[in-house]
Amino acid sequence: MSMKSGSFVWYELMTTDADAAAGFYSRVVGWTAEDSGMTAATGMEYTILKAGETPVAGLMKQPEEVRETGAPPFWLGYIAVDDVDAYAERIEAKGGSVHRAPSDIPDVGRFAVVADPHGAKFCLFKGEGEPPAANVEPGTPGHVGWHELMAGDGASAFDFYASLFGWTKGEAMDMGPMGVYQLFEADGRGIGGIMTKPADMPAPAWNYYFNVDGIDTAVERITGAGGRIVNGPMEVPGGSWIVHGLDPQGGFFALVGPKG
Repeated sequence: MSMKSGSFVWYELMTTDADAAAGFYSRVVGWTAEDSGMTAATGMEYTILKAGETPVAGLMKQPEEVRETGAPPFWLGYIAVDDVDAYAERIEAKGGSVHRAPSDIPDVGRFAVVADPHGAKFCLFKGEGEPPAANVEPGTPGHVGWHELMAGDGASAFDFYASLFGWTKGEAMDMGPMGVYQLFEADGRGIGGIMTKPADMPAPAWNYYFNVDGIDTAVERITGAGGRIVNGPMEVPGGSWIVHGLDPQGGFFALVGPKG
């Protein structure tokens, strides 16, 4: 069995304090955190975040060279491909960049850290089998419900990703002065949106929305655990509610769920 090429299959937080971040997200999203057991093989500690028994995401301490740049903690999404090296070359040929050359994670798969032509980072991944959350029902709490690119340029960014991963256009929503919010589909299912980032956003970036069972109680958990609300809660088309926040280490995150 293989993972569906062009699908998001894993999420990872690079943070300044792994233990504190694991505690925060466990409380806010409802994950359980456990050590990956990979330290001996890779030389670095890696924490797995699980929804029930299903691994959803991982977190680790930012490498020293990243911390030295002053970069805040950030979430990375992993997109499945059938050949990491070939896709890394295609990304460079299309004006993107490779931040970490393709390399193997023992007994897990092969990955690379890359960026689109405007600098939004993501990972390429080819795993050793089916992704853990492959058959989860959309909207399940603790899983990722939406993928959003605040792009350097929305239209050209969509073309870049569509040409690589076969994503197709869903509805285009006119956001007035903010521009067009272009929904996109992978394998026939709506999984996200792309729009040109607002001028006050420092750099293009991918945002990932974690499903929760009620947005109002989640907001209380965020502030109770030392996080900060930066936008929302606000209703979005379809009746869901979203909130954007910063974790106590300064990492941006987003939640989606019903009112309540």
